[in-house]
Amino acid sequence: MGGPLEGVRVIDLTQVVAGPFGTMLLADQGADVIKVEPLEGELVRLFPSFARNGVSSFIANNNRGKRSIAVDLGSDAGVDVVRRLAATADVFIQNFRPGVVERMGLDPTELRRANPRLVTCSMSGFGADGPWADDPVYDPVIQAMTGHVDVQLNPDIPFPDLVRTIVVDKSTALTAAQAVTAALFQRERTGTGQHVELSMLDAAISFFWPDGMLADTLLGDDVTGGRALYEIYRLTQCADGHIVYFAATQPEFDGLVRALGRPELADDPRFSTVAARVQPENLEAAGQIIAEAFESLSVAEATTRLRAEGG
Repeated sequence: MGGPLEGVRVIDLTQVVAGPFGTMLLADQGADVIKVEPLEGELVRLFPSFARNGVSSFIANNNRGKRSIAVDLGSDAGVDVVRRLAATADVFIQNFRPGVVERMGLDPTELRRANPRLVTCSMSGFGADGPWADDPVYDPVIQAMTGHVDVQLNPDIPFPDLVRTIVVDKSTALTAAQAVTAALFQRERTGTGQHVELSMLDAAISFFWPDGMLADTLLGDDVTGGRALYEIYRLTQCADGHIVYFAATQPEFDGLVRALGRPELADDPRFSTVAARVQPENLEAAGQIIAEAFESLSVAEATTRLRAEGG
């Protein structure tokens, strides 16, 4: 049984992760993705680490289910090959710096003029124009610019850090895949394709905002205070290692304190409701009591007790 995108042809000129991961998601859903690479292979194909028999992990992990062709885009003949592929395609996607495909002779507007049903997608670091449009960019740079680094601050170890996966590349890939499928859906209604512009900066801010900006979303003197999730998340020390737990609801908190042998805390007015428990002084008191209880248990004991309480 084919996927929902069976019959959709994608011409993929993207490299590294954000683009290739996004187009791989389309391939996973049934699209016929044709990856176009330079004659020497794309950048990450040349990475010497984590490779075997000439295939790097970066290539294997982000290009599943695609077909591939090597083309010299510096030649008229190579550009003509891609232009002819685009004439038969449903989607044309690239992540060169702004202006590069136009100089190659692969302007998305011209491609859609030849193939009006074509959905084109241009991915970049900072967008098609503006003071940073031509700047090279990678995931950790966007992490720093969008708040991802700042909120990694562990209250117990007060030094900011990077998210140690390429969260911006992957969130951009997910955004691209969703935007392209939405454009294909719109095409079914209108009969014509459209151009999708996507920047890593915009995608990263959008991905970060729902929880990362909780404390900065509402303005005014009447906004109630609280604790952001990034202030609460932390590892908990057990007798022989660490555990991660999270109790959001009152029943979950009640099960937690029962698991830790402190059932009386569920009736303590400081902790008996969510509203009371999230008060800063009560949250700190509960945290200290719970931390001490976990320190007396091994990871295995704590896990067993939590699962017995439905955790």
